[in-house]
Amino acid sequence: MRPLDWIVLLGTLGFIVIYGVWRTRGSKDIEGYLKGDNSMKWWTIGLSVMATQASAITFLSTPGQAYEDGMRFVQFYFGLPIAMVIISITIIPIFYRLNVFTAYEFLENRFDLKTRSLAALLFLVQRGLAAGITIYAPAIILSTMLGWSLNVTILIIGVLVVIYTVSGGTKAVSVTQKQQMAVMMGGMLLAGYMVVYYLPESVSFGEAVAVAGKMGKMNVVDFSFNWDDRYNFWSGITGGLFLALSYFGTDQSQVARYLGGKSVGESRLGLLFNGLLKIPMQFLILFIGVMVFVFYQFNQPPVFFNGAAKAKVYATPYANDLRELEEEYTAVFDQKQQAVHGLVKAIRTEDEAAIEAAQDQVASLATAAKGVRDEAKEVIKQATPEAEVKDTDYVFISFVIKYLPAGMVGLLLAVIFSAAMSSSASELNALASTTVVDIYKRSMRRRGSAQHYVTASKMFTILWGAIAILFAMFASLLDNLIEAVNIVGSIFYGTILGIFLVGFYFRYVRGNAVFVAAVLAELVVLYCFYFTDIAFLWFNVIGCVCVIIFGFILQPFVGKKGVKV
Repeated sequence: MRPLDWIVLLGTLGFIVIYGVWRTRGSKDIEGYLKGDNSMKWWTIGLSVMATQASAITFLSTPGQAYEDGMRFVQFYFGLPIAMVIISITIIPIFYRLNVFTAYEFLENRFDLKTRSLAALLFLVQRGLAAGITIYAPAIILSTMLGWSLNVTILIIGVLVVIYTVSGGTKAVSVTQKQQMAVMMGGMLLAGYMVVYYLPESVSFGEAVAVAGKMGKMNVVDFSFNWDDRYNFWSGITGGLFLALSYFGTDQSQVARYLGGKSVGESRLGLLFNGLLKIPMQFLILFIGVMVFVFYQFNQPPVFFNGAAKAKVYATPYANDLRELEEEYTAVFDQKQQAVHGLVKAIRTEDEAAIEAAQDQVASLATAAKGVRDEAKEVIKQATPEAEVKDTDYVFISFVIKYLPAGMVGLLLAVIFSAAMSSSASELNALASTTVVDIYKRSMRRRGSAQHYVTASKMFTILWGAIAILFAMFASLLDNLIEAVNIVGSIFYGTILGIFLVGFYFRYVRGNAVFVAAVLAELVVLYCFYFTDIAFLWFNVIGCVCVIIFGFILQPFVGKKGVKV
């Protein structure tokens, strides 16, 4: 990187950390540390909720997802606005009335201690795992692209997060996330402008979008129903709804964001703000990925986007094989580039027959190019068996580093670091809150002082931060970890949501029944995960519905427990 990029990157990250420490210094009690003294305005809540969900993978993988698969991933979020309305109307008032610090306190009031502990432990397992991956996933890509040590990159992200999360708790997380969202969205908008600016002068923006559509990348909505398809309208509006209900209604990393609101109204507005803006934000990021795809129809892309992994092959006996494939890839690209220009001319003249002929030619050459890429991946895997040959996560960052001007590279790297920091900070804060309130405080025989619990929260934040950093450092020892952790939330979220929905809406079902029902439901979800091909979004529906059904079936047989709420 050039000096200006380093100045922008370090200056942006330094400002965010220092600002967060300064604005939230001196939290004296647990009310201030875990709930920010209930001082958050709706726009702070909304931006904090969005920043918590927008991890670094959002800005690294989402454009690559669009490059490979088009716009259909946006359907994943179709159920989210409906979930925001449901949570705002029903769940937020209950949490405020009970004056809870964590979502799981409600479960002891409604059911019993064992049900509260089960939900809290399910959360700690899946979110503790996710905290390490939130750091590891961007670190492995950034370290590869920048030539840094992976462990050094992990430490930089992890330590920066721990510093300001420990200093100010929930308020520090929420306050800094406003700046992080500004950096993230500002950087992505600039990147989107630059990729369009770099298109050939003879190709208009409308023609670029038309080319993307003719090449199958503008597939925003798919109404076909398929249990095995992860991204279509039905999985998004149904599975996505249940996932959003669980994530925003029962996951402490999100619940903590709006429990710090000044009032029920402020928290509701914050969530509705997120519901309105989340789909457009994801659409924009995906669309930038599609424009990068169009850019690479006129400018030759590498045969493999992870340059560091490709470079290692040149030091092996497979070097000549890879060079030959690169030459073949260049020859196919030259033909495809001419065909794409022909497609643009056909689009310009609105000649349907010419458009169809050019479209078929481009599709045939794109298939040939993909075949060469697949062969290159096989060579890379043979030469370096430890290499990860899925390179879609490197598409966007590769474009940024190679083509964007000085200063903007630093800004886009700051976007990725900021996203990693914002998600990690929320996760560590939530893990510490849940550990202190639902386990540590609940197990103490004598009540401690206010300062005691603040100190305990800080110590548990440091502990979870250290666990996340260590897990991230050892994550490379496991196979397919990133893909597995993208699914792990859905494995647990449905069961947790089912417990909460029974608590909110089905007063007939009580503590013993819901506890056994939750255990059985989790076993059903695990069976679906290991022994069926059902797309992971549906696990949220299956887990939730099973808890409710099993709860009603078991209630007459497992004894009665009074309803406290």
